[in-house]
Amino acid sequence: MRKNFTKKATSMLLATSMIVGSTSFLAGCGSKKSEIVTLDVYSQLANYSGVQTGWIADILKDKFKVKLNIIPDGDGVYETRMEDGNLGDIVVWGNDSDKYPTAVKNGLLYDWNEDNILKDYGPYIKKHMPDAIKKNQELTSTITNGAKDTLYGFGHNVATSSEDHESFFYTWDVRWDLYKKLGYPEVKNLDDFETLMKNMVKECPTDDSGNKTYAVSLWPDWDDAMVMYVKATATAYYGYDELGCGLYDPQNGKFHDALEKNGPYLQMLKFYNNLYQDGLIDPDSMTQTYDKMIEKVQNGGTMFSIFNYSGSLAYNKKAHTEAGKMMNCMKPSEATPIVYGMNPQGGDRIWSIGATTEYPELCMEVINYFCTPEGRLTMDYGPKGVCWDYDKEGNTYFTDLGKECHNNKQTKIGNGHKGTFQDGTLQIVNTTWSVDASNPDSNGETYNSDNWKSNLSAASSDIEKDWRDKTGATGVNDYMEKSKYVVAPGTSYTKSEKSDELKTTWSQVTDEIKNGSWKAIYAKTDAAYDKIVNSMIKKCEQYGYKECVDWSTNEANRRKSLEDAITSK
Repeated sequence: MRKNFTKKATSMLLATSMIVGSTSFLAGCGSKKSEIVTLDVYSQLANYSGVQTGWIADILKDKFKVKLNIIPDGDGVYETRMEDGNLGDIVVWGNDSDKYPTAVKNGLLYDWNEDNILKDYGPYIKKHMPDAIKKNQELTSTITNGAKDTLYGFGHNVATSSEDHESFFYTWDVRWDLYKKLGYPEVKNLDDFETLMKNMVKECPTDDSGNKTYAVSLWPDWDDAMVMYVKATATAYYGYDELGCGLYDPQNGKFHDALEKNGPYLQMLKFYNNLYQDGLIDPDSMTQTYDKMIEKVQNGGTMFSIFNYSGSLAYNKKAHTEAGKMMNCMKPSEATPIVYGMNPQGGDRIWSIGATTEYPELCMEVINYFCTPEGRLTMDYGPKGVCWDYDKEGNTYFTDLGKECHNNKQTKIGNGHKGTFQDGTLQIVNTTWSVDASNPDSNGETYNSDNWKSNLSAASSDIEKDWRDKTGATGVNDYMEKSKYVVAPGTSYTKSEKSDELKTTWSQVTDEIKNGSWKAIYAKTDAAYDKIVNSMIKKCEQYGYKECVDWSTNEANRRKSLEDAITSK
């Protein structure tokens, strides 16, 4: 039903017969099930542009008679859509503190309680995500200075409990088969890790196609206030979380600005410059896309990744493990990677609906589906009954095809669906439930396949058995739990809105940090590196770096007070 033709208006017209032939007119307008509707999905998280394809497109067409047209957040896209007053049908936000408040203030988002669309078309959300709903209403109140508390959506990674933490994804994946060949050398710190990388590349100088190998391949797509991979390595090593223009220590609330002398960001920047000077960083790192990087990982072109998704999850396809090759966790013993506390209030990547959509109910139905257990599992693992299902006891398991697809995204999915599993991956690139949230349809399991009973049996290959025997762990989380790590408590923290003046300063400063950082990574000598870093610091200070640090420090204090309230209970 069209937003500008509500149920209330429908009832009035039918009751008073104000329009000749209104009944037949309304039937055509109100029911879209007989035709395929294309919904524009403006997602600030998407890397893809165009109509969603593959198996997920088939599922949405069958269930809702709908196609999704994905619109990523390129240069000027947000500004243009704001000027037009039309953000899209479904709108997905990269965070709730930058552009989202402007949309709220300008009335560009749909009220989820209007005409009871949440109650009638989003029942699973309404029943199972009360804390996430409350958080969004409180956010509206904050943005509007208490003028209203309208519900516009909910944030990603909603948890069912706050008593545990999520699974680890800063996992320090390395080529375990090469680590084994090198005699399992002790790795305490980053210096030891760099030595290990040198030796691994010597041991395996070419990938599956004969191309040169590197320790790591980076990508710039996800850079924000800093170079993503650099700041993320500080998160993986020290357990400091990204916050503003620096890093935040959840253990004591201390804020480390990005340009702090001998601070965590610049330490990691020098680490990557050292790798570059040793010929261990893919020279395409500064210009390639995430997709190009993943192709290289899948082809055996890299030796490590601090993330599981650009390491073991990409590399460990059947052909590799059967050949005795595998990437798995092997973190430096002094590293204390962060892991995030579960949060029933959800995160900051918001699912919402555009105010001008003609199909608010249909948008809500689609979002609600992704919040159901079947929808959440389908997002990650493919069609139910084709790629995964439940056994008689309610335990979740992969079918043979599902296991192949999970290990190798380029697997042809078949079963009436065209293309590979990767072709059908949902291009909105947001989550609903946390992958570690409890799945009420299962026998006490979560959505995370790493922890399914069916996947915690015997090792699937000789090389995995070797990893288990050497580490004494049955899986990734078991391995990480046995070592040191830092838990970042889940709270209702949301970044404060920046003033227009600060936004301008922030853009200049962070652009310089990113550009200067990439130049520093590619410095051929220590002297050249120091010159680039000093120039970056000087320019940032001239742009107004102190203002950015002051704002970020205040945010750290706000976050710490909320974390203290949680941990003191």
